[in-house]
Amino acid sequence: MRAEIQSIVSEIEKSLSLLGQRLDVETAPHRLEEFNAMIEDGDLWSDPARAQKLMRDRQALMDALGTYEGIAKELSDNVELIEMGEAEADAEVVAEAEDALRGLRDRAAEKELEALLDGEADANDTFLEINAGAGGTEACDWAQMLQRMYVRWAEKRGFKVELQSEEAGSEAGIKSCAYKISGHNAYGWLKSESGVHRLVRISPFGKGTRETSFASVWVYPVVDDNIEVEVNPSDIRIDTYRSSGAGGQHVNTTDSAVRITHLPTGIVVTSSMKSQHQNREIAMNALKSRLYQMELDRRNAAINEAHEAKGSAGWGNQIRSYVLQPYQMVKDLRTGHETSDTQGVLDGDLDPFMAATLAMDVAGKSRAEARSDL
Repeated sequence: MRAEIQSIVSEIEKSLSLLGQRLDVETAPHRLEEFNAMIEDGDLWSDPARAQKLMRDRQALMDALGTYEGIAKELSDNVELIEMGEAEADAEVVAEAEDALRGLRDRAAEKELEALLDGEADANDTFLEINAGAGGTEACDWAQMLQRMYVRWAEKRGFKVELQSEEAGSEAGIKSCAYKISGHNAYGWLKSESGVHRLVRISPFGKGTRETSFASVWVYPVVDDNIEVEVNPSDIRIDTYRSSGAGGQHVNTTDSAVRITHLPTGIVVTSSMKSQHQNREIAMNALKSRLYQMELDRRNAAINEAHEAKGSAGWGNQIRSYVLQPYQMVKDLRTGHETSDTQGVLDGDLDPFMAATLAMDVAGKSRAEARSDL
C-alpha cells in the first residue's frame, strides 16, 4: 500500500478512535437495549416531555452508532479491495478503492468535528441576525453580502432557512435581517460566527476609493420544548409598526410588524412577516432564545468570552477580516485560519473556519476543565 494511502487510513482510524471515545462504543449496544426496554414501558407516554426526550436520545445514539459502524466497515472494505487489487495487479480496482478512501477521510473528519458538538444546545435550530455597522451604504451592502453568504452555507448543508425580518438600507443593501435556520447541529456550527465581520474593498458605488465596512452577526439557539424560559409580561414592551421591506404593493400599508423590548436587559427583537399574530409568536420565541443564550454565556464565561456581548460593529471587535483589495484574503482573527479563495467564502464555503473555531473552543474547554480539577 502506498505511503499516501497509508497516511489516509491512519487519519480515518484517528477519526474513528475519537468517535468511539465520544460514543463510548463498548457500552453503546447495551445502552440502546436499555432505551428499547424503556420505550416498551406502557406508562412512558404518561409523561410526554420525558418520552420525547427519551426518543430523541435514543435516535441520537442510533445515529452515532450507525455512523461509527458505517465508517469502520467502509474503511475495512476498501483496505481489503486495495490489498486484493495489488495482489492481482488490478490497477483499476486499486484506484477506485483509493478514491473511496479519500472521500471517506473527509467524511470521517467532518463526523469527528460533529462529535465535538456536545454542548447543551448545539443540536438545536438557531436564529441568525445580521446588522450593518459603521460605514453607511457600504456597510448595508456588506450586510447583504453576509446575508447571501450564510443563506448559501445553510442551503448547502440542507438546512431549512426561514426569513424572520428584514430592513432595507436607504440606498442599497440591508440595515438588518434575521433568520431561523433549522437542521441538526445548526446552532453548534453557527455559534462561532457571532461577532463583527470587517470588509476591505474598492467601493462599488462610484467612489473608486478603498473602503472599510463592518457588520455584526449574532447567533443564538432556538429554545425547544426541553428548555423552559420564563418571561415576565411586565418586563416586556410590545410595539407594532409598519414594515419597511424592499418593495411590494402591501409594504407600509398596515402596522403588522412587531417589536418586543425586554426592559431588564435591553434586548430588542423584531419580526416583519405579514401576520401580526405570527409576528408576535416569532418575536417572543426569539426573545426567549436570546435570554437563554445569555444564560449559556453566563455559565460558560470562562471559555466563551467572545459571546459575552455583541460589542459595537466597528474597530476592535472583529472576529474575521475579508480583504478584496489590494489582495484577496479572508482571515479569522481568533484561530489564524485564512484562505485566498474569497469568492468561495462569500459563496458559503465556511466549514473550514467553523471547524477551526470549534477545535479551538473544545481545546479551551478541555484546558478549563483540567484547571478546575486541580
